Amino acid sequence: MSVHYTLNLRVFWPLVTGFCTALVCLYHVLSGRGGSAEPQDGEDAGFPLLKAILLLFLGYLLLRFRQAARQRFLPRVPQQALTPLSSRLEPGLNVLLESYYEHEVRLSPHVLGHSKAHVSRIVGELVRAGRARGSPGPSPGGTLALAFRGDFIQVGSAYEQHKIRRPDGFDVLVPLRLPPLAALEPRGLGSEPELPLALRGCFVCALKAPPPSPSGGAGSQWHRDSKPFSDGFCVDLRGRRHLSAALVSRWFQTHLQRCLATVRYSLEERCRVSLSPGGLDQPPTLHILPCRTDYGCCRLSMAVRLIPAVHLGDGVFLVAPPLPPPGLPSELPGGLRVEALWGLNTARQEQRLLGWLQERAPPGACHLKCLQLLKALRDLGARGLDPVASSQWGRILSSYTLKTALLTLLLRGDPLHSWEEVHLRERLEELVLYLRDCLLRHRPLFHCFLGRDGAVGLTAEIGQLPKVLREAAPVDLLASFDGRAREFVATQLVSTWRRLPQLLRPYGGPRYLARSPQPRSQRVQVFPEHDP
Repeated sequence: MSVHYTLNLRVFWPLVTGFCTALVCLYHVLSGRGGSAEPQDGEDAGFPLLKAILLLFLGYLLLRFRQAARQRFLPRVPQQALTPLSSRLEPGLNVLLESYYEHEVRLSPHVLGHSKAHVSRIVGELVRAGRARGSPGPSPGGTLALAFRGDFIQVGSAYEQHKIRRPDGFDVLVPLRLPPLAALEPRGLGSEPELPLALRGCFVCALKAPPPSPSGGAGSQWHRDSKPFSDGFCVDLRGRRHLSAALVSRWFQTHLQRCLATVRYSLEERCRVSLSPGGLDQPPTLHILPCRTDYGCCRLSMAVRLIPAVHLGDGVFLVAPPLPPPGLPSELPGGLRVEALWGLNTARQEQRLLGWLQERAPPGACHLKCLQLLKALRDLGARGLDPVASSQWGRILSSYTLKTALLTLLLRGDPLHSWEEVHLRERLEELVLYLRDCLLRHRPLFHCFLGRDGAVGLTAEIGQLPKVLREAAPVDLLASFDGRAREFVATQLVSTWRRLPQLLRPYGGPRYLARSPQPRSQRVQVFPEHDP
């Protein structure tokens, strides 16, 4: 193996200058000893030495000037450009990524399957108890009260095959059954120019009154019948009653506590359960702890977020509460109130879209693996940040933002065979570059199911979307963040990518490399299909 050396001119020319100066000094000393020590014809003995040193110094400056001029007129690479240097800086980056994925990112399908089954059994008993109990609600008869619909919907990365690290966190939607008289009229806020950008993706739900009759009796009767529900779960907005996410969440949490008291005794032999209350930006969380007498193979402590949801149709839900930005006032422009805002959940459509893309992709495609590694890269980049910077980093590079970026790249028309396993590093770098451009160049990152862009046109593949989503204004997920925060996150993301070989080297030692001699594309069949 030959080793090539390059000449460092910054060291070479000073050494040459010093060496020549030493030779001239030595020559002057020797000539002074051999000849007459007195100068002849008035000649200054120090002039030849000074002249030689000056000439060497001028030659050095001339060469440095030529080198600087040549570098000045060479084409420069823009500072924001992220060239694919990782393969040249670290030839074993693919092996490092593979070993890091196998030992730090990838979940065991066995453990994940047991965890999901355990969560499904416990949440199922809780929801069935809630349906059987009904709700006292604002109406004594319960006919105009909220209640559990009786089912639950498992959403999130654990059910979309891209969860990382540990199966200790799950999201579950709990659909609510509204009274028959409480028909809703949802409306998106994307076209409200006076609202903060962070709230453009929210919705409000007005109570839909029946059409007026000539006598006017039907409308009056509806108002009298719906008054208990309206007083208990609605607020006034612009002269109409709207369903309040805050009031529904408060009722949901109280009802969950009653249901948990009902099923706690029957669950004691299998696990210990507790419920932590939710807040303004978090739903209540069910904590499942393994029992001492549980000798199962997967004794994990799990946290399940139970999210109240209102069904709009076609698998689309409004969830409470949304995530309002910090410091948001309760009174909003246009007569709106924060407690009446609802968030959107399109998890069913996203699952269908990912399944449709999986069918079109080549066997062993790496798009979900890229998303997992991108989440791990985000976690690596957050190390060493102060609390404020870490909060900005996590809110901008949320898991939903990363998933939306991946779906956008998959839907933009490029052939899916480019997502084969052998192109893992290139596709991961493409995701980093795309996020950087969205942050620095203010390229919009639109929600995939709001407006007429994105995946709305794929109705034959993912099903028909409700009209309220098709007619909603497109929402940029990054529009609410200021320029300084976007620039900081983009710079940190690019820096983390460039330092990736150094960050992954502790996970790529000989004990890992010896166990990963082949690329993963040659052994995909070893793992089950539902492996995230």
